[in-house]
Amino acid sequence: MKPIIGISGSILSNENDGVFSGYERAYVNDDYVLSVSRAGGVPYIVPMIDNDEDIKEQISHVDGVVLSGGYDVDPIYWGEEITSKLGRIFPRRDNHEIKMVKYALEMKKPILGICRGCQIINVAFGGSLYQDLSFIKDCYIKHSQSAKPYEATHTIDTKDGSVIREIVGESVRVNSFHHLAVKELGNGLIATAYSKDGVVESIEYMEDGNFVLGVQFHPEMMHAYYDFALNIFKKLVSKAKK
Repeated sequence: MKPIIGISGSILSNENDGVFSGYERAYVNDDYVLSVSRAGGVPYIVPMIDNDEDIKEQISHVDGVVLSGGYDVDPIYWGEEITSKLGRIFPRRDNHEIKMVKYALEMKKPILGICRGCQIINVAFGGSLYQDLSFIKDCYIKHSQSAKPYEATHTIDTKDGSVIREIVGESVRVNSFHHLAVKELGNGLIATAYSKDGVVESIEYMEDGNFVLGVQFHPEMMHAYYDFALNIFKKLVSKAKK
């Protein structure tokens, strides 16, 4: 049987939707669904809920987890106040996804974090984030691109012996849509790819039978155009099968 991959959901509220204006909908962008399906998995949307035991039950029903992109992460999780550079936060989603990481680790379910998802992994492991790239010395690359979502716009270099190097090679060009970034690494995490200006582009945790990979770019947007992007999802699916 194909493995079931749970994709963390967000909330969409359309303020210009007639009688349903302001009505909240659980959703994920379709690229995540298509990426998982084309990689050989069965995609399920995992909607936000608040009860810990129910979140644990959600994870028990899937074979692997994708943490999707979206809102900025609340800096309360690493002991900082919000600065003027931070964008919109969604604390309810932060709580849900941090608990998803916790229970997936307990159950040895493989995890792939994308953009915000990569940041959530780092925070869940006790790490911190830069609230804006302007706080990183010598950061000069445009990390929020003005190009089509699937276009590759900057280079990342991967660490020898890492899972990300196994998937994408020594160096590859990726897309980019973020202004937060990994600062202090969470406990046990390893930074395994960097952009040319030193921004962390991939983190990994492969200890104790776990598979945890976070990427700061968006392979779901690139998967139909670049083999390496689809291969990231194929790796997750292969781990979920085991």
